[in-house]
Amino acid sequence: MCGITGWVAFDRDLTAEPGDRAVLDAMTATQLCRGPDAGGAVLEPHAAIGHRRLAVIDVEGGTQPMRVERDGRLLAALTYSGEVYNHRELRAELEAAGHRFRTRSDTEVVLHAYLEWGEGLAERLNGMFALAVWDARREELLLVRDRMGVKPLHYHRTPDGVVFGSEPKALFAHPAVRPVVDPDGLRELLGYTRTPGLTPYRGIHEVRPGHVVRVRREGVSVRRYWALEAREHRDGLANTVATVRALLDDIVHRQLDADVPLCSLLSGGLDSSAVTALAARALRAAGAGPLRSFSVDFTGQGEFHGSEVRETPDGPFARLLARHAGTDHSVIELDAAELADPARRSAALRARDLPGGVGDMDVSLLLLFRGVRRHSTVALSGESADELFGGYGWFHDPRTVAAEDFPWATGLTRIAGAGSGPREQLLDAELLRKLDLEGYRRARYREAIAEVPHLDAADPTERRMREISYLNLTRFLCILLDRKDRMSMANGLEVRVPYCDHRLVQYVFNTPWAMKSFDGREKSLLRAAVRDVLPAAVADRAKSPYPVTTDPHYSARLRAELGRLAAARTSPALDLLDGRRLADALAPDTDPRSVRLGLDLALDLDAWLTEYRVTLEL
Repeated sequence: MCGITGWVAFDRDLTAEPGDRAVLDAMTATQLCRGPDAGGAVLEPHAAIGHRRLAVIDVEGGTQPMRVERDGRLLAALTYSGEVYNHRELRAELEAAGHRFRTRSDTEVVLHAYLEWGEGLAERLNGMFALAVWDARREELLLVRDRMGVKPLHYHRTPDGVVFGSEPKALFAHPAVRPVVDPDGLRELLGYTRTPGLTPYRGIHEVRPGHVVRVRREGVSVRRYWALEAREHRDGLANTVATVRALLDDIVHRQLDADVPLCSLLSGGLDSSAVTALAARALRAAGAGPLRSFSVDFTGQGEFHGSEVRETPDGPFARLLARHAGTDHSVIELDAAELADPARRSAALRARDLPGGVGDMDVSLLLLFRGVRRHSTVALSGESADELFGGYGWFHDPRTVAAEDFPWATGLTRIAGAGSGPREQLLDAELLRKLDLEGYRRARYREAIAEVPHLDAADPTERRMREISYLNLTRFLCILLDRKDRMSMANGLEVRVPYCDHRLVQYVFNTPWAMKSFDGREKSLLRAAVRDVLPAAVADRAKSPYPVTTDPHYSARLRAELGRLAAARTSPALDLLDGRRLADALAPDTDPRSVRLGLDLALDLDAWLTEYRVTLEL
């Protein structure tokens, strides 16, 4: 896992001016957290390529950017972030074709795969990756992103090429790119949606998941190499359960490949417990030591009181699974003062390059990963099982399923904390009317629905549930994957997501909803596939979302900080807030917990506009 960046300029010689090397160094330096172990650069007449490395496989040999030369002339240079889990099979295939390798790294396999198959390498890679290849022979740049969008990759077109990087902050270090946000950008930021290929910043695009972008003198072209497809599911229930289990066994085994300490993130829920149990068992079978596992908890919570969203606390279930699987388990404890600390909020903002997280989730995840990184470099996560297997309540609520809207539009507020109010509650009323967030979201919803692949013979229920699954996998999961990547890589921690293996995703996407919910519960198929490796209490536990603090001091600290900013009248965020609503939120007789999400967003906006010097063109 690493940070990549650079640019191509076909109308200039980048080796002629020393300032271009300084720009490349500045862009690369923004990715230091993503790659704390080493850095490098390649500067060619029309291409500047930078890299920061987090060493995971072949620590000594996998330095980047990696080059291939012939007779002293550059053929191609690669800067690459991520992991390719089938690199050993690809290496054998490439060796049979005559390629010779100097290292054990998957980076060298990716580079030689490009030399052998060109942009066709994308279809052959199994993993999470974002990569850029400069082909000096053809003078063209290739940008490739993994199928599910686990690893980020952004680009900005210029008059004579593109600027690219893992994160927007790398692009902002280039003089041609500035942080500008217009009304559509603000709608993307606030609308509880994520449109593939877009970002809130004007002119900055994501390489869409499952796509390659080719940059030549003649211009920029985009090709899709993978997408969810509608396929008839021919397996019965028993064979379907067995296939899911076989895939999970293979996926988890592949994702244990690392030359550095590896652990598992364990909440005690079904998803993370399954990954942890399978990983622990695979390590034991290989004669390796016990798997380390980590969970998060909050101090100052008091006695736990169950709710509609969270029926049970995570701690007892995480400890039960850890004992059952034989992991070396630790709990990372966080407190309200640290979660509300403006310095921590700024750190989370810099990691994400954007405001707009839900409640304290960004900061708590950042701090959790900081604690995990003290012990491990790689972590396995249960992310994406809910989207894939139907774990969220909105999959099972008939009104939400029938609504012509993204099903999570209201669910996220409930997850972040009952009674905490809508996130946009403190924003200026006239601004909200202009943005029409609901109208924007519904338009994006219709675009997404038009993409869904269907089987001709599907009944109405199966057809609608295929649509709900597609929306979750292509419009919601990307929000969570981006959050997890940014918060983990800000700490130099690589988080792997076994449930995002494209083989599993394609298979389960085409499994009928009747099988995914065959026992009348959420994630029936996953539960059946892994029940034998879990304690019954863990296997039967109801879905419980990522925890948020319930300490009342957290909301009080948020209000105090926003009150300080409002009194100083210097915050650029005040122009986006409604004066009356702000005054009501800051009034002593208002319970700060009732406006918690609004307080969070207002403080996020202040930090973002201040630190990034964003130009708002509204």
